[in-house]
Amino acid sequence: MSDPILSIRGLRKAYASGTEALKAVDLDIRRGEIFALLGPNGAGKTTLISIVCGLVTASGGEVLVDGKNWQTHYREVRRRIGLVPQELTTDAFEPVISTVSFSRELFGKPRDPAKIEEILRTLTLWDKRKTIMKELSGGMKRRVMIAKALAHEPDILFLDEPTAGVDVELRKDMWNMVRRLREQGVTIILTTHYIEEAEEMADRVGVIAKGELILVEDKAALMQKLGRKILHLQLVEPLAAVPSALAPWQPQLSEDGATLTYEFDAKADRTGIPSLLAALRDEGITFKDLDTKQSSLEDIFVDLIQQQRQEAAE
Repeated sequence: MSDPILSIRGLRKAYASGTEALKAVDLDIRRGEIFALLGPNGAGKTTLISIVCGLVTASGGEVLVDGKNWQTHYREVRRRIGLVPQELTTDAFEPVISTVSFSRELFGKPRDPAKIEEILRTLTLWDKRKTIMKELSGGMKRRVMIAKALAHEPDILFLDEPTAGVDVELRKDMWNMVRRLREQGVTIILTTHYIEEAEEMADRVGVIAKGELILVEDKAALMQKLGRKILHLQLVEPLAAVPSALAPWQPQLSEDGATLTYEFDAKADRTGIPSLLAALRDEGITFKDLDTKQSSLEDIFVDLIQQQRQEAAE
């Protein structure tokens, strides 16, 4: 693997109150990947991004961009990073094209009207270029925030909850735009609590909870490693209760008694399915249909958070 474009080492943030927002986070981001940082609200996602982007001071640790320290090479590093913050903060009385052009010049880039036009067209903003910011809808303002972040042509783009509060159509537009950026060589780190966003877009997924990075995996490996499968059996005759003979498999019975659900590890040498079906036959229980379903990233995420809470309680 090539050297990471972004290396985070032992990054901590503690407040005077004693609250630890980040607990010694270590993370390497690969060049050209889409990395999704998943976590519930208050997990530390925005704090992590804000430190890397120089908006919040760390209590300890360091960040390297292509091997260069983000404090000793601040200007160079900051030029390489684009940030789309969670909060919509825009120059209310500026036209779209002015606010985006100003963002480019702020980073010392020469004026380039053609580049600004390309960015605005990519984000379906060209027709709105002369519109005053305050007259735009929330979804359009979100697009302008992305245009501002891209104006200085960064090669690392942070998207902090990029589709929070936007409609499904705009969300899909953004996903397509992010993929196009990755094809152009931009490395993208997005934070989200929309599981489907990570599942749809990310190459790798990190899970953060209570300031701690509890897992980083390739998305496919994460699904394979932690994803369990669920077997649904549609019964011919409803059951009043699960027979004791089926207790070893711990199947769940639906409220109407018509469906038995059995959860199993698809990677295990023995899934337990043949013996469960044999036990059903011995009990005279027949089924008319069966199907299996893979756990989603959401199921995995919920399990990880629950595990962490249990460990903390112990």
